[in-house]
Amino acid sequence: MHALQYEITLPADYDMGIIRDRVAAKGHLLDAFPGLGFKAYLVRERGVDGSPVNQYAPFYLWNTAEGMNSFLWGPGFQGLTDDFGRPVVRHWMPLAYEAGSAVDATPKAAVRHRRPIPEGTRLADVAAGLHDDAAVLSCVAGAVGVVVAVDPRHWEAVTLSLWAHEAPPERGDAYQVLHCSTPERDRLVQGRAW
Repeated sequence: MHALQYEITLPADYDMGIIRDRVAAKGHLLDAFPGLGFKAYLVRERGVDGSPVNQYAPFYLWNTAEGMNSFLWGPGFQGLTDDFGRPVVRHWMPLAYEAGSAVDATPKAAVRHRRPIPEGTRLADVAAGLHDDAAVLSCVAGAVGVVVAVDPRHWEAVTLSLWAHEAPPERGDAYQVLHCSTPERDRLVQGRAW
């Protein structure tokens, strides 16, 4: 599996209806994309849920590198770069994916929590702790799914949780989910990925 996300931060007075219309028109194009576990079309709006910015920040969990590469080097991502410029793409190695208690529900909200992994920390303990956190969080009422992953270049951990209702208060950035493409969600490896 591969997790990735890019963020397009927009001006404070940007009409987020443009992003909503874009997702409404194009979101379905990845609903059957080979190799894609899920793509959550995430937005933050300035002044909503404590967000300081307007931002479009989709999050992907890929089953295959081939699917991810086909997207990044294909017309879909090129269309985004033509319209907004080429964003930095963050990439993490998933440690675990847990389907939530509401796995079949359409996600309405998401929370992303990023944190550094301190020098000197036992990595096996970090991985086990992240997996345990994902397992617990996935059992909370309304959880659609939880992925935990690590960027070993910057030693950063990320947790993304998807929710069928308003996200519970937890640390991290809160997002609205405009659409969720899930062509191969049923093929995602459940639990520990190491």
